[in-house]
Amino acid sequence: VQLQASGGGLVQAGGSLRLSCAASGRTFSNSAMGWFRQAPGKEREFVAAIRWNFGTTVYADSVKGRFTISRDNAKNTVYLQMNSLKPEDTAVYYCAVGYGIILSSMQLIRAYNYWGQGTLVTVSS
Repeated sequence: VQLQASGGGLVQAGGSLRLSCAASGRTFSNSAMGWFRQAPGKEREFVAAIRWNFGTTVYADSVKGRFTISRDNAKNTVYLQMNSLKPEDTAVYYCAVGYGIILSSMQLIRAYNYWGQGTLVTVSS
């Protein structure tokens, strides 16, 4: 499985960005795709995830109401629309895919088998 994340950049607080994660190499039925982020000096943390087949979504409390994860089955691409960005959203954002993940585990880093290279999001105040 190959994952290619893109869409990061520099944006002012209150602005928006849309990240994309193009996936290839394997069927994605029975998978979940997630976005995680890692700020400088901090551990990687969960942001959002979506089940490929059913579209079920899960969000971290810190991004609920501001971020939206979605997928395009035809393009094998997952998106993360980020609105009302805050300086504390600054991080490298990674997409990941895992198979057979139950709903209660979608926030766990260890549930994901394949990871993209990351894209940097910088939010200025």
